[in-house]
Amino acid sequence: MNTKRLFSGLTAAVLTVSLLPAAHGVQAGTDDMAQVLSALDIMTGNENGDLMLTRNVTRSEFTKLIIAASPMGENVGASTTVSPYPDVPYTHWAAPYVEAAVSAGYVNGYLDGTFHPNEPITLAMGVSMAVRLLGYSDADFSGAWPSGQMTLYRNLDLDEGITIGQNSAMSRQDAMYLLYNLLTAKNKSGQIYLTTLGHSLTPAGEIDRVALINAAMDGPVVMTGSWRDKVNFDLAGATVYRGGNLSSLSALQPNDVIYWSKSMRTLWAYSNKVTGLYQAVSPSASNPTAVTVAGKTYALETADAAYSLSNLGTYKTGDTVTLLLGRDGGVAAVAASGSVSGTLYGVVTSVSNAPYTDANGNSYTAKTVTLTATDGNSYSYPVEASSSLKAGSLVQITLSSGSAKVVRLNQSSLSGKVNSTGTKIGNTILASGAEILDVNSDGAVVKLYASRLAGMSLDSEDVKFAHKNAAGEIDALILDDATGDLYSYGILTSVQETDVSYGGSTVLNGIYQYDVAGVSYNYVLQNGILNQAVGPICIQGPLQAPSKFVKLTSLKLLSADASNATAQNNTTFPVWDSVSVYELENNTYRISSLERVRSGYTLTGYYDKAVADGGRIRVIVARPQ
Repeated sequence: MNTKRLFSGLTAAVLTVSLLPAAHGVQAGTDDMAQVLSALDIMTGNENGDLMLTRNVTRSEFTKLIIAASPMGENVGASTTVSPYPDVPYTHWAAPYVEAAVSAGYVNGYLDGTFHPNEPITLAMGVSMAVRLLGYSDADFSGAWPSGQMTLYRNLDLDEGITIGQNSAMSRQDAMYLLYNLLTAKNKSGQIYLTTLGHSLTPAGEIDRVALINAAMDGPVVMTGSWRDKVNFDLAGATVYRGGNLSSLSALQPNDVIYWSKSMRTLWAYSNKVTGLYQAVSPSASNPTAVTVAGKTYALETADAAYSLSNLGTYKTGDTVTLLLGRDGGVAAVAASGSVSGTLYGVVTSVSNAPYTDANGNSYTAKTVTLTATDGNSYSYPVEASSSLKAGSLVQITLSSGSAKVVRLNQSSLSGKVNSTGTKIGNTILASGAEILDVNSDGAVVKLYASRLAGMSLDSEDVKFAHKNAAGEIDALILDDATGDLYSYGILTSVQETDVSYGGSTVLNGIYQYDVAGVSYNYVLQNGILNQAVGPICIQGPLQAPSKFVKLTSLKLLSADASNATAQNNTTFPVWDSVSVYELENNTYRISSLERVRSGYTLTGYYDKAVADGGRIRVIVARPQ
């Protein structure tokens, strides 16, 4: 199995995988098990990716699976000069695996000196081989074979998902369950077996599928020229993801950054790019590990990218370059000048003078706009000194011929009810992967997914800008404080509002303490009060100097999870992704979690506005029953 790791692990969003408990809990699904075993190169499908789970497993096939799941898996070749048994000559495809398994004590032949490689393997035989991987030998069991082995099989939960008897022939699905369960079983020394293969578990003790897939990946390679020659398997029938979504080979585009796994027969493609001035490199031009382009610094992921941006390469500070970004946001390659074009839309967050270095190494200063684009990234671009752009301006960034041009956008009009799946606004379709921002007058910006808008009613005041693609679908959308997700939510824990007389005049002063996600803040307001009471609130403006506190509306709950809460009238109310949960006891609020308060507590949810207006339960308060 390939144990090479490529920088940090994937984000969950990229592969859309959810990690399931590794043992003693919810049994992982077949697809999840297949993904884990494939990533470990233990059990893979045929050339079409078919695992053929209903077919029986022969003794020779299961022996190969055991070797693949053993510490020696990578070191057993596909051929040998030794014939381990008369019926397994050295020319037999399974000879190297049988030889290795016999030498390691994982499997035995029959008393007549044969192996019967094509005979279906029984569950008892498979279990005996599996527990030997865990460090047990026949001497550890009393009584007739296989009673002791089968007892251990049940005690270690190796039987989860397996329903056949000990003398029944194993199917490939039975083998898959047994091998998956083996990974999270403790060996004779008390160590989780997967960790003996050099892989870690999550902090919760679960199989870390993201890390396993990360370790199974090769790449990156940029989709140009003969890129397929660098991918070491036939791509026919391969599973393809592009930008985190299930896709196809035909959907890949020039300059996509490609990763792959031969064992998983899977490609992952990313199309993130950034074009702007090459401002700086660090730690030095002779040994670059990071580059600053368009005001943002990116790690260099490949030697090719490092060379291109070094003092030996093609590009120098002051050049306009296009970075091709990989799955972790690092630079996989630098595209040829002018080879990348496109358009970004966004909102200016600040305007300042910024230093630059030209191609000759001379320093200069230019008026610079920093903006957040609908792709969710922040960019900085120099503009003409006479530019009237300011914070809050809508802008279009045109990438063409190796340059980036920033121009003002006019506000556009759009209204309508978003359907329940978040795929339409009124009668207008939201394009797959539509880029959406919500912005407010404080300069806060948040990237949204279309599903966040499901069920909302948008009027013309909610929409700043909408762009439609050639098919008439909305592919870029900028909202004007439509969701409420731009604000902070927490608990106002202490209020001291006083009036003080000075020289015959009364001056109002307010001292406020509040908690947001477990962090405490203090705010002193002189010559005024906010007229608020202790309890859940929305904090508008900077947390250190808020412009406004808004009381949230309460809703008695029967239950709540990460997505929805059920009210006492059995209606449901959506829960904010960043909901804060507090326990309240003896008038003291303590940050908590939904997991902790699932039972033994009375729950109250606090929301900001109606669901149709984008409202969510922002705070949950749990009181001990």
